[in-house]
Amino acid sequence: MSPIINAVIPFLAALGLLLFNGVVMIWMLRKVLGFLHLRLGPMVQGPHGVFQTLFDVLKLLSKEDITPRKVDKVLFFLAPAIVFVPSLMAYMIIPFSETWVVADLDLGLLFVFAIMSLIPLGILAAGWSSNNKWSLIGAMRVIGAQITYEVPMLLAAIPIVIMAGSMNMGDIVDAQSQIWFIIHVPAFLLFFIAGLIESGQTPFDLIEAESELVSGYATEYSAMKFGLLFLSEFSNTFIFSALLVTLFFGGWHGGFGIVPAPVVFMLKTYIGIFIIMTIRGTMPRVRVDNLLAIGWKFLLPASLVVIILTAAIIKVFPVFSGGAL
Repeated sequence: MSPIINAVIPFLAALGLLLFNGVVMIWMLRKVLGFLHLRLGPMVQGPHGVFQTLFDVLKLLSKEDITPRKVDKVLFFLAPAIVFVPSLMAYMIIPFSETWVVADLDLGLLFVFAIMSLIPLGILAAGWSSNNKWSLIGAMRVIGAQITYEVPMLLAAIPIVIMAGSMNMGDIVDAQSQIWFIIHVPAFLLFFIAGLIESGQTPFDLIEAESELVSGYATEYSAMKFGLLFLSEFSNTFIFSALLVTLFFGGWHGGFGIVPAPVVFMLKTYIGIFIIMTIRGTMPRVRVDNLLAIGWKFLLPASLVVIILTAAIIKVFPVFSGGAL
């Protein structure tokens, strides 16, 4: 088979999965929030409103794409792509099974963190170029949150790398066939909190708090430019949940030879997404000053302490290591 075809087919598969997950997660969010708020959510378009999101996509595709006056047109047009493309590239590193992975990189986990760190640049470009004070405030909040929480999130993953002896995502999952890393509760909690903030989830979704900033950095966007920004937010939530499953919950393991490995992985990931959505529907937002204080005064020092303790425990009790050290 042609090398070009070998490269294009996995890319299209990752793109198709991203788009499919976006449609499913938008419908799922509406139904979960509806249940938590004692209402039905979408019910008209198809059984239990399953086609509602599809019609919303068609509406966005057919709407007029309005460009406000006095925007920086180059950045305004590029920003949605800068936000969307890193999410798509991160999909290519996620191992859905032992063989279902587009790019099996030795530094796969580091690559995911590196590529996802580009998303705030796109959000900043969207807010800055929009010539709108609400958009700019929302974008600046992104930069503040990302600078604060990217480092603790990466540090919280290091204890798992120490236990697995590798940064390859597949190797981390394979190491959990010996010992599931969810036993490392402190690392899980730190990673979970930092991940909620990195993916812009409640109670830390201050970058586009609609009660304060209308729609934040996306306020001036319409049609599919807005759709790409919106889709990227849901894609980042999927990636965060997939990382949780990969690092702490055994990845594709757990089907006992009956359920196919990719199905196991997707079920675990969507259980994580359901929990994230439940938090979104039940908890109030924190204040901006508290958001930053949690990162600098708690998560960062706690992550460093957890790394040191993990290294010491692995040195004294090698049985807790799931890979070659």
